[in-house]
Amino acid sequence: MRTGRPKKLLTLTDQQRTRLSEWARRPKTAQALALRARIVLACATERFNRTIAKQLRVSAVTVGKWRKRFLAHGLEGLCDEPRPGAPRRISDAQVEEVIARTLESAPPNATHWSTRDMARATGISRATVHRIWQAFGLQPHRTETFKLSADPFFIEKVRDVVGLYLNPPDRALVLCVDEKTQVQALDRTRPLLPLRLGTPEQQTHDYIRHGATSLFAALDIQTGTVIGECHRRHRQQELVSFLDTVESRVPPDLEVHLVMDNYVTHKAPKVKRWFRRHPRYRLHFTPTSASWLNQVERFFAELTTRRIRRGTFESVRSLEQTIRDYLRQHNLDPKPFVWAATADEILANIRRFCERTSETRH
Repeated sequence: MRTGRPKKLLTLTDQQRTRLSEWARRPKTAQALALRARIVLACATERFNRTIAKQLRVSAVTVGKWRKRFLAHGLEGLCDEPRPGAPRRISDAQVEEVIARTLESAPPNATHWSTRDMARATGISRATVHRIWQAFGLQPHRTETFKLSADPFFIEKVRDVVGLYLNPPDRALVLCVDEKTQVQALDRTRPLLPLRLGTPEQQTHDYIRHGATSLFAALDIQTGTVIGECHRRHRQQELVSFLDTVESRVPPDLEVHLVMDNYVTHKAPKVKRWFRRHPRYRLHFTPTSASWLNQVERFFAELTTRRIRRGTFESVRSLEQTIRDYLRQHNLDPKPFVWAATADEILANIRRFCERTSETRH
């Protein structure tokens, strides 16, 4: 078998041999560089490129290429050389113009820029506009809402509620109480089309309303268990009935701290009388427009996502039974929500947000 013209053996220094051996053995080394290192090591003991190529399962041309590259440049020759690529066609001034227009103006016929509008305004392609927006994190098509509390006792209430979460009192329960009102029993006008390979679950966009219910819930922040009860109406009478249920479910020898929002039902006369008859209950109200401080809202969000939003209910009774089943399953393996933010961190974030919005000019 012809093996080609024999080559002169490569002469390696101890330092070069050690470095090549490391490159060839290390699992994290790029595989291309590891192969080149094995080729050069083989060239130090074998004169024929074809023999080395057969051993390493590469072509003889590849062996010859890296033999010559090592002879010319040493270890540095085994690294990839920079490739020229296409010259840049978009200038810094054009990038700056796209960013400035996006942040400081709007097209005459819309509230925000699209890639088409920006491409026409700046004379560059839509793909280039998209890449610039992506590089600088700009998303003109998106908008988010926010609400700042105007509660004069905002700071005091935040410190009070967050203090309960981070350092609950000994021999006491902390329950987050609220109502998920107007949970509608929606039925679809046509049967559900189930999930199939390549096709998502499908349901009609129109629906039939069968009525609504309200879920009264109390979340134990230390265990994650939830006491829940459905009522067709949402009045002070229903809240008092739910509080009676809570009273029957919690240990009688513990003090109970309730975190509630400022809904009018929570301060109705019958509710106030109930709390006067049960002095072991301590009320902690969240600031107005700050329901995110109440941990039971997180439970409501999970209930909506997991069971209600895509559910189909033929009656309110069916909806209420579904909610009760979810509560039962949740309480079989409850997990408390982890609250990590301190009051100082929350207030600092709100302060920075207020400073940013106060500097905005339209």
